[in-house]
Amino acid sequence: MRALRILLIVVVILGGLFVIADRVAVNYAEGEAADRVRTSEGLASTPDVSINGFPFLTQAAGGTLDDVEIGIKDYDAKSGGESIRIADLNAEMHGVRFNSSFSSATADSATGTARISYAELLKAVKKQDAAQVAPGVTAQIEGLSYGGGDKVKVAITVHTPVATLHPTVLSSIKVTDGKVSARADSLPKAGALDLAEGRIRAVTDFRQAIDDLPAGIELDRVEAVKDGVEISVKGSKLDLVG
Repeated sequence: MRALRILLIVVVILGGLFVIADRVAVNYAEGEAADRVRTSEGLASTPDVSINGFPFLTQAAGGTLDDVEIGIKDYDAKSGGESIRIADLNAEMHGVRFNSSFSSATADSATGTARISYAELLKAVKKQDAAQVAPGVTAQIEGLSYGGGDKVKVAITVHTPVATLHPTVLSSIKVTDGKVSARADSLPKAGALDLAEGRIRAVTDFRQAIDDLPAGIELDRVEAVKDGVEISVKGSKLDLVG
């Protein structure tokens, strides 16, 4: 019995040491991975990287990690040649494979979310000059905000020969051809003026590209939330590093 008790104590101690070694190794690997992602993506700050699953050491020995989470703050994507800032970008990578020198890594698939503030999205869609929507009448988007439910409220400024009007419309948003698109549910009124639908929709409706996302992930779905638009992203066969 004494020998069995000693054996159990040894097993417990060795198991504890293995767990400690495993956690030390995964913490080191997460730090190294974060530094490599920062360098490869040209990030201003180091991202958060979490390697899930236990034990880590057996996964590492096999050259494949089951699940890796990456969180990036203030990521600068591209929008029509200009920069658009993503406040929060979080992605979960599945089947992450790396070579023996850890100089390259790929992921079988990825899902995640990206949040863009209304102020940042407005900067992108407001770059167009005011458009003529009727003789002597011009209009331009002046504001974007949460419209409740799954809607975005679009504020329009309409300049007429006699007054400046500020109508708003509620718009539905979705991903169309890889871009965030918004379409007004109904058109704004400008007093007694009869505005041609095609011309006013050229102002109220927009389609905005969000390109150059990390590792080539792409837009999947989008929804309006209180502090911006939240985009679901996805990808497969992704090059993470190298």
